[in-house]
Amino acid sequence: MATQTQSATGKVRPAAARQTQRQVRNFVLIWTFITLIMGLATFVAIYFAYQPNINTANAEVALNNNNNPSSDPVLVIASPTVLPTEVLPTSSPVPPTDVPTDTPPTDAPVENDTTTEGVAVAQVDPTDVPTNTPEPAPTFTPPDEDETFRVGIQVQVPGDFNPDVMEGDLRAVQQMNLNWVKIQARWEFIEPEPGQYDFRGLDLAMEKVRFFQKSPMLSIVTAPDWARESGVNLDEHGPAASNETYVNFVRTLLQRYEGQIYGVEVWNEQNLDREWTSTRGLSAQNYVSLLRETYNMVQVESPGTIVISGALAPTGLDDGIGAIDDFRYMQLMIDAGMLDVVDCVGAHHNGINVPPLERFDNVTNQPDAIFRGPFDNPHHSWSFRSTLEGYTQRVRNAGSDKKLCVTEFGWPSSEDIGGYPRGFEFAADNSLEEQATYFVQALDWMEQSGDVWLAFIWNLNYGPQAGWDQNNDNVPYSLIGPNFNFRPAYDAVRDWAADYRARISN
Repeated sequence: MATQTQSATGKVRPAAARQTQRQVRNFVLIWTFITLIMGLATFVAIYFAYQPNINTANAEVALNNNNNPSSDPVLVIASPTVLPTEVLPTSSPVPPTDVPTDTPPTDAPVENDTTTEGVAVAQVDPTDVPTNTPEPAPTFTPPDEDETFRVGIQVQVPGDFNPDVMEGDLRAVQQMNLNWVKIQARWEFIEPEPGQYDFRGLDLAMEKVRFFQKSPMLSIVTAPDWARESGVNLDEHGPAASNETYVNFVRTLLQRYEGQIYGVEVWNEQNLDREWTSTRGLSAQNYVSLLRETYNMVQVESPGTIVISGALAPTGLDDGIGAIDDFRYMQLMIDAGMLDVVDCVGAHHNGINVPPLERFDNVTNQPDAIFRGPFDNPHHSWSFRSTLEGYTQRVRNAGSDKKLCVTEFGWPSSEDIGGYPRGFEFAADNSLEEQATYFVQALDWMEQSGDVWLAFIWNLNYGPQAGWDQNNDNVPYSLIGPNFNFRPAYDAVRDWAADYRARISN
């Protein structure tokens, strides 16, 4: 018979129920104990797992507090690893200010690199340019290959590598509605000693061009002394003793700015002795050999980059020593196979005092002109139109449809600078308004001709970079005039480009 007991309520409770209650109580006590053990084990595991990070954070706090004893303790949060940037040599020479030289018979301006010592630095008035800052492009892609007419402008890198100045100049280009920028890459300054590079200027230019999403074209010129031929006159510019040395330098640029260089011009005005001083003399065949090796390398390293032959200087001098006539030199390059190793044929013309639509044999006489060459001694080199038509005709006669890339064109005016360089008297014959008109006429003609792919205005900012020195032959062509005022040509090009952009987008 089952044992019975009396509860506190006076009711009788069976012994079996009392046993069940005791078992439940024991189970709860055991489960609670197990839970506490498991919780303790979990805490210990977490503590030891995070102990290294806690120690590291404490060490960083201590380091920060030791380095900044006057500051309140700050917890330093670990950041992603940052790779060290390339350290550029600080002892590399900065390009010296060129001393103006006598103007050769070509009447072509000499591209002078200047520093800021003793000269003004171009700073565009911020009230004259847009205040909106574009987002930097994530990466450049090769240019389209439809060969639609495009316009750019040459921009001089400030001699002191001032980023604010460079940015101001690129803002001015942006306001002009131009997408292309020409930068001269002077080998002699970038690699003054074999394998020792000073990329400060070019890095700055490429950074700002990229930020404003412009298409850069590099004109790669002037071999350093160490690369020149033995016994050559080092007072004049000229090619390297070995083509391979130049090709390797261009390769270095393509690799450093991978995917960012839209075009390269292989040398400049190689039909002039002052640009191609060589123990082997002026030679179109030697130049085309250099062009061919450079072109073949570019097809491997950066096949989307446009290769442009070095633009010739229009000149009536043809003695084979100081200069070779540009029409004759162009034909010599074509005969040597140039058209097989270029994407575009380089051309220059700085328009003297002849309107862009007039051919050399039908120039309107200007009785009051100071410079009489085009009127008294007719020659194609005086005429923008005749020169470009002559180049195109020779290319077409060779059975090629290659277009021209006019890597330098413009008209000078000395109206607001009070004088002109020796040999550049024609700058006094062009008013600022005529300069503006000539640019628009030239742009219209090149677009309508269908024979020009790229055209680069000469130039944006050599005036302020040279302090508007009357004796500097680049100053009369500058679109930024004295006191950083934009000349009328700047506004005229801006308006033309805005209209052109609207037309081609429809």
